[in-house]
Amino acid sequence: MDMISAYHCPLVEITGGEPLLQKNVLPLMSMLCDSGYTVLLETSGAHDISKVDPRVHRIMDLKTPGSGEVEKNLWSNIDHLNAGDEVKFVMGSREDYDWSRDKVQRYKLSSRCRAVLFSPIFGRIDPREIVEWILTDKLNVRFQLQMHKFIWKPTQRGV
Repeated sequence: MDMISAYHCPLVEITGGEPLLQKNVLPLMSMLCDSGYTVLLETSGAHDISKVDPRVHRIMDLKTPGSGEVEKNLWSNIDHLNAGDEVKFVMGSREDYDWSRDKVQRYKLSSRCRAVLFSPIFGRIDPREIVEWILTDKLNVRFQLQMHKFIWKPTQRGV
């Protein structure tokens, strides 16, 4: 807590690896909220989010078929999403896009969450393609690029 307060920043994002695998992350997030911080949690969607302090803004991935990890999605997490949360899909193909579009519609994610994010896998698909599909489908999602891949080398860790 002392290290965080030294930054004089009201926003704390917990990410990297899978934060929900860290045994002390739940009390840490609550302590941060109690101290007045705005807390963001980036999670893979493979672990139960129901025990996360409701004051925490959750950004949850749903893994697409192209990720090779679609079987890790914990679908019951969708029931625990609220209006302050976000769901992120990172895609590398038209198949991934179609799958993601289906999940957005089936689970009414655009009305369940603050935002639904569509992002390309860096170097695997032209971002313009995804944007054109979104526009054609009039899909109520937000497009985003993985900015760190453009600012630093795409393979660089720890940024």
